[in-house]
Amino acid sequence: MYAQRMIISSSRTKGITMVLIGAVLWGISGTVAQYLFQYYGFSPEWLVVVRLLVSGTILLCLASLKGNQKIWDIWKDKKDVSSLILFSIFGMLAVQYTFFAAIKYSNAATATVLQYLAPAMISCFIAIRAKRLPTIKECIAVVLALLGTFLLVTKGSMSSLSISGIALFWGLTSAVALAYYTLQPLRLLAKWGSALVIGWGMMIGGLSFSLFHPPWKFVGQWSFNAFLAVVFIIVFGTLIAFYCYLESLKYISASETSILASVEPLSAAFLSVVWLHVSFGQEEWLGTLCIISTIIILSFVKNKEGSKANTLSA
Repeated sequence: MYAQRMIISSSRTKGITMVLIGAVLWGISGTVAQYLFQYYGFSPEWLVVVRLLVSGTILLCLASLKGNQKIWDIWKDKKDVSSLILFSIFGMLAVQYTFFAAIKYSNAATATVLQYLAPAMISCFIAIRAKRLPTIKECIAVVLALLGTFLLVTKGSMSSLSISGIALFWGLTSAVALAYYTLQPLRLLAKWGSALVIGWGMMIGGLSFSLFHPPWKFVGQWSFNAFLAVVFIIVFGTLIAFYCYLESLKYISASETSILASVEPLSAAFLSVVWLHVSFGQEEWLGTLCIISTIIILSFVKNKEGSKANTLSA
């Protein structure tokens, strides 16, 4: 009995550790992207294309080597194909580009926190689709999300915005894209698995965006530090973070994972302030905590549909 409890405890510790690693790596990768935009003049378009194409190729190779299923089988069903294309363009590509655009026009901290409005949006959408009134917890979460957004973009002042209108636009669009990215592929994920669906989503999203922004049309300045930053975003901020998040779901519940993943905006905010010297006052910190509180509250809402929606960040 004691040995069994020790195994369970060890598994929980492993799951908690893995989701924290994944979330922190996601938060750091956003700050590293800001570093590339701010100091080396990289464009979000180029970074998105390269990140999607390289990460998608590696994920599909790993899925193929795993040998559980052939990676091309997903293309045999027309319904799966149409759903995959929609997810790739309006989910995967949209969430990646809008997030990086929000970083470019504001900073990694603000962009990451605004993106975390997605859980509140998902909760409202599920309530509307189910034709029911929101629960008390959902109402509190939405109010906190709105209050957090207000504090973040105005610093508590009714007279002006502390970020530009275009930054606010991309930040809110990023949250909408993340909500769609979370809900739309549930059937595909259940049927084909995360690695295959995410791998193809990245590949298709990258190829489609390449038609408008080819990866060989580079804007910016290369240096050894810039090269390391790009490698970090692709390897650590995408592949390893993705793997850790998914693996954590084997050991802890989706609600626990959602709560622990909220360290992402905190890590992005902290690193932006310490490393890139982003101005982040007490109003912004309070707004950040309000938005993170919505994740914690909504994680305890008993909702069958919501519990299946495992959010994977940019």
